[in-house]
Amino acid sequence: MKLIIISGRSGSGKSSALHTLEDEGFYCVDNLPASMLNQLPDTLKGHHSTPPRMAVSIDIRNLPGTLDNFPDLLKSLRNKGIHCQVLYLDTDSEKLVSRYSATRRKHPLSNDQTSLREAIALEKKLLAPVLIEADLKIDTTSLSVHQMRDMIKQEFCADHKSGVTVLFQSFGFKNGIPSDADFIFDVRCLPNPFWDESLRTYTGLEQPVIDFLKDDPLVVEMVEDISAFIEKWLPRFESAQRSYMTIAIGCTGGQHRSVYIGKTLGTLFTSKLDRVQVRHRELHE
Repeated sequence: MKLIIISGRSGSGKSSALHTLEDEGFYCVDNLPASMLNQLPDTLKGHHSTPPRMAVSIDIRNLPGTLDNFPDLLKSLRNKGIHCQVLYLDTDSEKLVSRYSATRRKHPLSNDQTSLREAIALEKKLLAPVLIEADLKIDTTSLSVHQMRDMIKQEFCADHKSGVTVLFQSFGFKNGIPSDADFIFDVRCLPNPFWDESLRTYTGLEQPVIDFLKDDPLVVEMVEDISAFIEKWLPRFESAQRSYMTIAIGCTGGQHRSVYIGKTLGTLFTSKLDRVQVRHRELHE
């Protein structure tokens, strides 16, 4: 039996994630009380001839204190032989404020005594026991619904070989650090094509910038060092049952250096791993 548990802050896309899995044939339950997690698989076993694929969303609308026991509930499920994965969705707090203000929806924790900003901050604190157990964290701040659906389908629905999925994500420090990154490498020390006016309008995916960076000794050394680090430590994460890792590569604006190095690493590891993804946050924007 396969069970996907979806959680995260309100407004980050949990419903869209659950609908994606439902469209792919998962038996889905929205807003399941965490205390019922242990009961659900046993109940459904009697109604299926083969172990079903299930997905449930768990959010802050649980009874006070229930989520504190989430790690123990998860351990109990796994002890029953159920293959559980926890997906945690999050979004930048200011983006959440903007979304709630635009839709005029009420946050589950806001009331006459708790403002929207206070509710968003409190929710993050209360969900900490779930976040700690997350197998996959997705920052949906800059993702479209279609991009998020594609990521979820590739991770949970594709018929692929076992092993960890590695996402190389370029970004610009001026727009903030990705909250879902497992490792962050800063490449702002490398030569910057931005200062060459003939290169400024190109990106790290285009040949003029590629030609500028590919033979520079510092760039070559940076790629080799990051690659060696990943090759050394990735097997340790795989042995710890990690299914997804995000390697973030950052430069100032996320247009040139980080894009080139992210793409280069993605190409390099495609020949070594079964599941490699490359995403350029600022270019997607």
